[in-house]
Amino acid sequence: MRIAIAGGGLGGLTLARILHRHGIGAVVYEREAGRSARSQGGSLDLHPESGQRALADAGLAGRFRSTARPEGEEHRILDPAGRVLVHHTPRPGSFDGRPEIDRAALRDLLLDSVPGDAVAWRHRLVAATPRPGGGFELAFDGGDRAGCDLLVGADGARSAVRSLLTDAPLSCVAVLVELSIRDADRRHPDLAELVGPGNLWCIGVSQILAAQRLGDGSIRVGISLPADDLPAEDLPAEDLGADDRLHTYRGKPALLELFDGWDPALTALIEAGDGPTMRRIEAMPTGTRWAHRPGVTLIGDAAHLMPPVGEGANQAMLDAADLAAALAAGPADPDAAIRTYEEAMFTRIHPIAEMSARVQAMMLSPTAADDIVRFFTRPAEPAAAG
Repeated sequence: MRIAIAGGGLGGLTLARILHRHGIGAVVYEREAGRSARSQGGSLDLHPESGQRALADAGLAGRFRSTARPEGEEHRILDPAGRVLVHHTPRPGSFDGRPEIDRAALRDLLLDSVPGDAVAWRHRLVAATPRPGGGFELAFDGGDRAGCDLLVGADGARSAVRSLLTDAPLSCVAVLVELSIRDADRRHPDLAELVGPGNLWCIGVSQILAAQRLGDGSIRVGISLPADDLPAEDLPAEDLGADDRLHTYRGKPALLELFDGWDPALTALIEAGDGPTMRRIEAMPTGTRWAHRPGVTLIGDAAHLMPPVGEGANQAMLDAADLAAALAAGPADPDAAIRTYEEAMFTRIHPIAEMSARVQAMMLSPTAADDIVRFFTRPAEPAAAG
């Protein structure tokens, strides 16, 4: 059985790694030129029940612990005047919660765990054509071709594989403007102290100024705005969005205007940052499903693109672990394995996608500060009996 995985992100590489552990070969086709071709983004928190579980299935839990930053789980929420609304401090050195790890470090960990020939770089999938006897003929940008018996779309928000299964539309739910502060401890010690080792959210009316400490000592600054707050001409074009490129925004003066009246200690994050760049935040409709089709399936953002509120990468890695487990348990009947994976994934993802949509809307609402404080300080639900 020849397995092709379109996309070498966290989901695709997790799938390749776990299949490899079960003695099942797969080729990951990745459009980038190499692991360092572009920035992999900021930091993410891996959840015990999803991302960390997938890494355990991949045999990488120990290496994850040696790379992750449990102190990065610290989280402060401020108002525009700089008053602290919520301050979560993790237990020092504990991996019981959701430790942070830089996306680049996690991707490198996964890349180092698969055979060197398992990733075909510079292979952007442009078409997958069904073959009469089953499987697909794959065509890549530049003219290369390959065949496979099973195709897994792990190719993100604008998946080339998704159209084989569903025509679910994407909608723009927010705009994210990003800046980067390099070598913060030396160049901007006041901002390094403000952000701390983890995440900082400054919440206003329908706008958020956030900052996140990365493992290399830099600070990633993000400004979240409602999608309809900016003129249409300021949004990235659809075709460029498919390339996942970031686009230069109108400049710092326009950004600083948006935060007029905020504490200067907070807006200093914008003034110190390199950039800015912007991108759409898109999502698929909650509850998206598709009818099973032999020889093809989807994982991660290709299957269930959600607002980025902490679940996307975790669920992509869990998708990979569940699909790999199903294929390993029934290698003689891969279509039955795919059906098992898909039905379980649809059931698991639906409430998570609903929650992600609610949190995204709450974060950019006029009453966001009160709503988020209630969300993060609500009492824990009692454990179910039995």
